[in-house]
Amino acid sequence: QVQLVESGGGLVQAGGSLRLSCAASGRTFSSHAMGWFRQAPGKEREFVAFASWSGGSTSCADSVKGRFTISRDNAKNTVYLQMNSLKPEDTAVYYCAVTFWQLTTTPTWWQYWGQGTQVTVSS
Repeated sequence: QVQLVESGGGLVQAGGSLRLSCAASGRTFSSHAMGWFRQAPGKEREFVAFASWSGGSTSCADSVKGRFTISRDNAKNTVYLQMNSLKPEDTAVYYCAVTFWQLTTTPTWWQYWGQGTQVTVSS
């Protein structure tokens, strides 16, 4: 089992920055890929970014590319999402997730999820 706890969400003005953190515990952290997804009211959960177990392979959704950066610190069992130049359309609940399988942008293929952290961007 893997337990995930997100933090760092909040209210920020458009153009501002936030850094989300996700602390993992349970099964060996470094063997898992980590990802971030988000879900806005009335919308489906969507892929934001993922990083391989080594952090050497990362990917971001086109909608956040150039603004968001994912990184991980295996020594601290933590994955981060640095979000810059935030826009009102980035408002959502952000979820951290773990997969033991191949890296994918499809939420249903990720096995463990955190409780989510709210990010609200005002215009």
